Amino acid sequence: MDISSLIIGVFIGIGITMIVFFLFEKKQKEKQSSMQKQMNIEFENIALKILDEKGEKIARINHESIQQILNPLKENINEFKNKVEQTYDKESKERFSLANEVKRLVELNQKISEEANQLTSALKGNSKMQGDWGEMILESILDKSGLVKDREYFIQEMIRDAQGTPIRNQSGQKMQPDVIIKCPDERNIIIDSKVSLSAYVRFMNTDDSLEQKAAMKDHLLSIRKHIDELSLKSYHEYGTTMGYVLMFIPNEPAYLLAMQDDLDLWHYAYNKQVVLISPTNLIATIKLIVDLWRKEYQTRNALEIAGRGAKLYDKLVSFVENLENVGVSLDKAKSAYDDAFKQLSTGNGNLISQAEKLRDMGIAPKKNLKIKN
Repeated sequence: MDISSLIIGVFIGIGITMIVFFLFEKKQKEKQSSMQKQMNIEFENIALKILDEKGEKIARINHESIQQILNPLKENINEFKNKVEQTYDKESKERFSLANEVKRLVELNQKISEEANQLTSALKGNSKMQGDWGEMILESILDKSGLVKDREYFIQEMIRDAQGTPIRNQSGQKMQPDVIIKCPDERNIIIDSKVSLSAYVRFMNTDDSLEQKAAMKDHLLSIRKHIDELSLKSYHEYGTTMGYVLMFIPNEPAYLLAMQDDLDLWHYAYNKQVVLISPTNLIATIKLIVDLWRKEYQTRNALEIAGRGAKLYDKLVSFVENLENVGVSLDKAKSAYDDAFKQLSTGNGNLISQAEKLRDMGIAPKKNLKIKN
């Protein structure tokens, strides 16, 4: 064999070897690729299986954890719901009750306003109503003063003489003031309520100086008229009075306005035995009378205590004398008792010894005679 043939054979062998190697390598790569795919599939299956198992476990754990969290929350929500419902129900009832109460208050306020308006209208235009209102204010002050009705003060009481007969004035009228206050010195204070509001209300309800001036003039004229009328009744001339009469003006601002505008008004009234007095002055005056009565009752109590003490002492002296007489009588009784006891048991020929001799002589008594010393 020549060299060229040998070289060709070698190259052919190398080529075949390379082809075989290439085919083998290709086959190996295909096999490796197939195995890798298989492994990937198996890995994915294993991963999915693990993931499913872990997912179920995690889901179960999460469910249990969530239940542990949600159950108390559910209970709290239910409790909160119940409380909300109860609160709402209670608030609904309270709102209903409050609404009724507000409605009632509105109605009451409206009624009070209407009554106040009616009272204001009545007081403005009805002198009799004004007088009744003034007397009510006067009685209210007296009721809260500390004086006792029908003991220290009297309402609509007639002035009477010493025999209890009602006194009449020069016009033949019975003397019946609004109030009589008795003082400890047996003298009386006469109070008569006089109300004049019409002109005063006009004065307060206008800003016009001319209208105010006219209203003030009418207001002062009305008060002076009341002073004159009260002076003519001559209460101060009958019975044991202080020599003057208190004219009570129950409206403090009206009283002050008149006193400020007419400085001679008070002296005008005083010269007619009338003293003008407002609620404030009346309260101060009554407090003085209350103090006088308090001291009077204390003095009376002290005198009564002294009188009772003297009587008690006299009784004690009589009791001691009687007790001494009882002692003397007891001593006499004791002496008489001793003499009788001697005759009975210790003296010569006493009764007991005589009786014992009879027993010795043969009598048979059922009991034995015993003497206790």
